[in-house]
Formats: sequence, structure tokens, C-alpha cells
Amino acid sequence: MFKVCVDGTPVRGKLTGIGVYTLNLIDSLYQLQEEENFQLDVYFHPSVKNWLLKKSDIPERLEPYDPIFSVPIPVTMANVLAKYPNPILSYFERYLDRPNIIHGTDHYVYPYQKSNKIMTIHDLTFLKYPEYSTTIVQGYLERIKRCLKWTDLVITFSENTKKDLIELLNISPEKIYIVPQASRYSEDYITPNLFYKNKDFIDYFLDKPYLLFVSTLEPRKNIINLIEAFNYLKEVYKIPHQLILIGKKGWKYESIFDKIEESKWKEDIQHLDYLSDEMVALFYNQADAFIYPSYYEGFGLPILEAMTLGTPVITSNTSSLPQVAGDAALLINPDDYFEIAETILSVINDSNLRKNLIEKGKKRAKSFSWKTTAKETIKAYQLIL
Repeated sequence: MFKVCVDGTPVRGKLTGIGVYTLNLIDSLYQLQEEENFQLDVYFHPSVKNWLLKKSDIPERLEPYDPIFSVPIPVTMANVLAKYPNPILSYFERYLDRPNIIHGTDHYVYPYQKSNKIMTIHDLTFLKYPEYSTTIVQGYLERIKRCLKWTDLVITFSENTKKDLIELLNISPEKIYIVPQASRYSEDYITPNLFYKNKDFIDYFLDKPYLLFVSTLEPRKNIINLIEAFNYLKEVYKIPHQLILIGKKGWKYESIFDKIEESKWKEDIQHLDYLSDEMVALFYNQADAFIYPSYYEGFGLPILEAMTLGTPVITSNTSSLPQVAGDAALLINPDDYFEIAETILSVINDSNLRKNLIEKGKKRAKSFSWKTTAKETIKAYQLIL
């Protein structure tokens, strides 16, 4: 039996992609301990704010996964200390219980001297598209390169990102292991009771057909071209649809809202901030089409979520998205708003095409599961023992 300690730091606050991955991975690993003959420990670093307040409360979502340890130093502080020879980082190893493997889930892994180390790298947006990143995010490069000095294996989610890691960070292919992610929803997640519980909200927002986008609002997601396509469809084809954008504001989001404000159909463009998993599921399920025209993704979880819940998917022909979509989505050139618009039109006007995409999407989504993600992650652990 071996012991692995997984970093649960991203599982706090309102979860986005990295937090969703980390929580589902921990949950699935936790359930496989006896079957796979290993022990799972979870640890987390406090935020800078909590550290200054001397607070190390366990994040609520991590409470079920005992044993859990707090390493009482923020990641940012540990990263700064790692630049210089010092005994402080090794001092904090005492807060972990001698794991065989330590797994950093968010572009960082603690330099625990007596453990093998794995780091998950989600994507390299900050290197491939620095214009879509803040200075803080671009600072990931320095941190990742430092961590690579003591990392034994890198986990990523697609062949495309593996290729980027080899070309841009000069990581040996033998040190990269691909582990696909999965949807946070099951096919039977939508129930009559779910509709009943949220009836007032649904009646307010879903009184007419709509097109859907779900993710953080930032330039990389190419929402401006999606709005252009929507404007074109309203102008030329008089479609009755709304465009609903669900997600919190990311960096450089201002141009997106400027574009909405300029639209003649701005009353039909709705932005809903962070919503519960239940509400997002209902919006997926009732959409006439889910459009994800992102320029670059390390994986593309939203398209799997939409497929799981029976929504026709239109997505970009770039980065990892074709690999995840398979033959179950329509692929578009993200730079061509006219192509995006015409593809949307084909989906909303052709019931047979919609039905075919829904059937293929559900079948495609079934080939991914968090149990499979966890089992593949365990195989990665075994490679470095």
C-alpha cells in the first residue's frame, strides 16, 4: 500500500474549472482507496488573507475527506521562499504525514523532499496567448518552471496540451501523462423535482428559446464573435432566441460588456453570474444549442457537460476541443462569426440534426467518467513509485 497526498487548495470559494477538477478527483480517489490499495490524504494551503488572520479552517467542501491537513503557508509565500536555499519549506513538511507521493493540482506542487511529486498542468494559455492573460497569470511560468525542477511526472488532459508542454516548456514526453476529465453531471441528473424546486427562476428566464454559453467571461473564450454571430442571426433571420451567458467575470472582460451594450438586441443578451450546479444544469438541458467558440482550451469541460445533459454542441476546431468532442459536435472556425452564425442556424432549424447531435453527445459523454479519471491518475502514481 502507498500513501498519496493531494492538494485540495483550489476547492474553496465559488468553484470554476480547476476547483471542479480537484474536488471530483479527490472524491473519486477517496472512493477507490480499498479497491486500488492506497491511502488518500488531502492537504490545503490557506489563502494569504486567512494566513494573515491566522485562520486555517478546513474548506467546507473538503470536510468529508479525512484525513486532511493544513500546510500553514500560502502557495504564493512558498513559491517566493523556493527561490532561495532555506530550511523553512522543509520545516512545513511536518504538517503532512510522510506521503509516498504528493500531487499538486493547480500548476504547483510543494517541494516535499522525501516524496515523489506530480503536478497537474491544465493548459498553457498564458504562454500561447499572453494577450488573453493578466500579468499575474503570466507569472505562472516562473512558478511552473521552478516546480518542474522537483516534479517527477506531469499530468495534463489532452494530446494537444501534451504537445504544448513538450514544445513550450521542453518537458520530456516520458514525463507527461494524459488523464481526461469528465462531466460533473450524470445523464439522469435532471429530474422533475429539480424543475419544481427552481420553477420561479425558470419561468422568469426561460420564457423563450435561447442559445447558451457557460464559462468564465474573458477574451480567450471568444464571446465577442459569439455576440457578432447572434447579432447577425437576429438581423438577417429574425430568430426568436435569447443569448444567455453564464459565468463569472474574468480578466479583461470589459470589452465583452461593451459589445453587449452596442448590440441592437442587448435586451435579449443575458449575463448570469455564478450559479449553483443545479441551475447551470437546467440551463444546459433547456438550451436549443450550446456554443463554445473558445480559442484555446486544455480540455473543454463545458462541452462534455452540455452533451451529458442533452444539448447540441457547437465548438471550435482548435486546441483540445476536437479531441474531446469527437464526432458528437459541430466544429467551427472561431475567427469566423458568419460560420458560427450559420452553424447555429442549421442546428436550431433542423430537428433531425439536433436529435442526432443530442444522441451522439450523450454517447460521447458516457465514455468519460470521474472514476476513470481517478483510475488513470492512480496509474500515473504507480509509474513513479
